[in-house]
Amino acid sequence: MVNCHISSPKTFRRAENIALDHCNMPHAIETFWTCKKITLNYVSAQGDYFGLNSEDVYIDHFNLIGNYAFDGGKNIEIHNAKMDSKDSFWNCENVIVYDSIIVGEYLGWNSKNITFVNCTIDSLQGMCYMKNIKMVNCKLLNTNLCFEFCEGVDADITSSIDSVKNPYSGIIKAKRIDELIMDEKYIDPSKTKIIIEDKENEG
Repeated sequence: MVNCHISSPKTFRRAENIALDHCNMPHAIETFWTCKKITLNYVSAQGDYFGLNSEDVYIDHFNLIGNYAFDGGKNIEIHNAKMDSKDSFWNCENVIVYDSIIVGEYLGWNSKNITFVNCTIDSLQGMCYMKNIKMVNCKLLNTNLCFEFCEGVDADITSSIDSVKNPYSGIIKAKRIDELIMDEKYIDPSKTKIIIEDKENEG
């Protein structure tokens, strides 16, 4: 579908080999459920539960307003996106996001093998209960209590972080961490390496 305006909700269910190019989806609630082999290029969408349980997704230039995006998705690659989406990428596996802005609480919970490259993320309690989360050259805005009970964190953050809470293991590098919570009742702090670039504000 090219240069299309798709106004119906709940479009595309249990379908395969779908390609949208320069399309607008203003009522995309519950769209792309349990679909495979999706390619989206210059697509704008608005609606909750976009892409539930979908697999093999490739997206470039994407705007989304809608919560719970890509819940349960697998094998997802996204470039140049702007997503305003609470609880996005929950229960996901094998996701990589490049050059994107993501705003929304509780990003990525209970997911594994998730990578963000050159992204700006604004997420209350984002990135918790995850396995193998990698962040390359990313900014974290208004993000607190992040990485809670995450295993295998590899985070290169170019901004400060409001707070980090009880990561299980990995490396976290940031300009500054305003609050670092490492409770030995729940984790072994020695399994996580913390690197602070702004030494004057380390603590």
